[in-house]
Amino acid sequence: MAREGRLAGKVAVVTGGASGIGLATVRRFVAEGANVAVGDLAEEGLKAVEAELGDAVVGVRGDVSREDDIEALVGAAVDRFGRLDIAFANAGIGSIGSIVDIDPKEWMRVIEVDLLGPLLTMKHAARRMPDGGSIIATASLNAVQPSALMSAYCSAKAGLAMLVQVAALELGAARIRVNAVGPGLVKTPLTEPMAMVPGLIDEFDANAPMATSTSSDDVASLVTFLASDESTSISGTLQLIDRGAHTQRYPDLVSLFGATTTPPGAGTGR
Repeated sequence: MAREGRLAGKVAVVTGGASGIGLATVRRFVAEGANVAVGDLAEEGLKAVEAELGDAVVGVRGDVSREDDIEALVGAAVDRFGRLDIAFANAGIGSIGSIVDIDPKEWMRVIEVDLLGPLLTMKHAARRMPDGGSIIATASLNAVQPSALMSAYCSAKAGLAMLVQVAALELGAARIRVNAVGPGLVKTPLTEPMAMVPGLIDEFDANAPMATSTSSDDVASLVTFLASDESTSISGTLQLIDRGAHTQRYPDLVSLFGATTTPPGAGTGR
């Protein structure tokens, strides 16, 4: 029996879909009637998603920085569900370190996952969207607000915001819209260690005008809107979801940790 919802009959791919924002979005997509190919490196996480959501999903293990893995994920969506309408390039990592001490290999790994990964997702998803569609990427508040000690993450997310504009320009004629979401601090498995650092969460809260919190479900709601036909005239945008934090300043990591100290956790990622 066909399921109802804003995404009824649509097929999506979601990278980094076994936890955090990705998992919340997979659940929301399925609740709204979509079938989803879920990509992640975590095999046990993928099995858990399949056990929870059943025939509406298929899990595919892969590294978003490897083109063959992205092509396989997109292919699995089309082979299993017959089409592709939505791609959510969500997988991301972070690192922290001062520019004068940074390990170039670690720096480039962040770029590969956070910028090259979305590019590859756009490339292969767009090729399999003959009837148009929606591509969404997870950027960050750090696409527009710099932070000391986060040169790789900030550079990748700022680059991703521009990549989305270029992709929207190139793919618009094919009726494919491309947008990014820019979360501030969201509690996910990647960011949970940050809560152990005295004063860090207080710093985030002090620099957000709204005295609330942002959950993975909040971000999933925004992504679902951008994936749905309710956003058919929206393309090339960065949609911040940060409690207004971009109007103030980012927490002073140097004061909290010292210029060369590596604290637990990184970024405002998945």
